[in-house]
Amino acid sequence: MSSTASLILPVDSSLPVDSGSINFKQGSIFFVGTATVILRYAGLTLLTDPNFLHQGDHIHLEFGLTSTRLTNPAIEIDQLPPLDLVLLSHMHDDHFDHIASERLRKDLPIVTNPHAARSLHSQGFKVTTALNTWDSVQIKKGETQLNITAMPGRHGPGILAGILPPVMGSLLEFHTPEQQQPFRIYISGDTLVYDQLKEIPQRYPNIDLALIHLGGTQVFGIFLTMDAKQGVKAIQMINPHRVIPIHYNDYKVFKSPLGDFMQAAKAAGLEDRVHYLRHGETFNFETI
Repeated sequence: MSSTASLILPVDSSLPVDSGSINFKQGSIFFVGTATVILRYAGLTLLTDPNFLHQGDHIHLEFGLTSTRLTNPAIEIDQLPPLDLVLLSHMHDDHFDHIASERLRKDLPIVTNPHAARSLHSQGFKVTTALNTWDSVQIKKGETQLNITAMPGRHGPGILAGILPPVMGSLLEFHTPEQQQPFRIYISGDTLVYDQLKEIPQRYPNIDLALIHLGGTQVFGIFLTMDAKQGVKAIQMINPHRVIPIHYNDYKVFKSPLGDFMQAAKAAGLEDRVHYLRHGETFNFETI
C-alpha cells in the first residue's frame, strides 16, 4: 500500500520565491557526471546521487572489490548552487561518496530509501525522508508542489539483489499554477529491467523526461546496471517522451560504453527521443 508524507521546504533567501519571478515554462538539467545532475525547475534546485570523486580515485563495492574513477566531475562540490534537496537512489560510493558525506549541509533534506536513510542518519544528516516503493513525499515551496514517488528498482539478479544495497527509482511530478497536468521526470536509479518496471507506465503514463542509468556495471561477469540492450528495453517499456542517458563511462566496472547504447537506440528507432549530455553540458527543457 502506498503512502504520502509532506515536507514544507524552508525558503532559501538566495532562491526566487515570488511566483512572478519563477519560470514555470522552462527548466534545466546540468550533468555533473556519473548519476549526478543538478535539476532546476519551478523555483526548486535538486541534486541527484552526489559523486564528486576525481579521476584515479577508488570506490569500494561489495565482496571487497574496488573500482577506479576514469573521469572528473564537471564541477566541484563547493561550486554547487544553493540546493533545496538531494535525491539519492541508493547507498553506493559512486552515488554518495565521502566528499558528499563530509561537505553537504547536515540539515539538507534528502529523499531516499530506508536503507540509505539509516546510513545517512549515522553520518549526521538530520532531514531524511525514507520511501518504500510506491510511497510518495509531497514537497511545497511557494506556488510549486513537487511529489516524489519511489519507483521499483533491482540492483542485481537473483540472490545478488538481496546482497546489494536496495535501490530506488524516482518519479518527480511538478505541479505549478500554469499547468493542468504535472510535468513528470522519471529517474531509473541503478536498476536492471525486470517485470515490476512494467507497472510504472500503467500507474504513471505520459512521462515527459527520463534519466536512465546505464553503464552495464559488471561484477564477476554479472550485470548490476543496464547495458545498451536493457537501456533500450527500459525506454520501450516506460515510454517517456524524452530521454537522457547518465551513469556511463565513469568507472572501470562500467562495461557497456555510451557508444553501444547510441547504436542500439538508433537501431530501435529511438534516436529522436534521446538527448546526449557530456559532463558539464546542460539540457534545457520546456514544459508548456
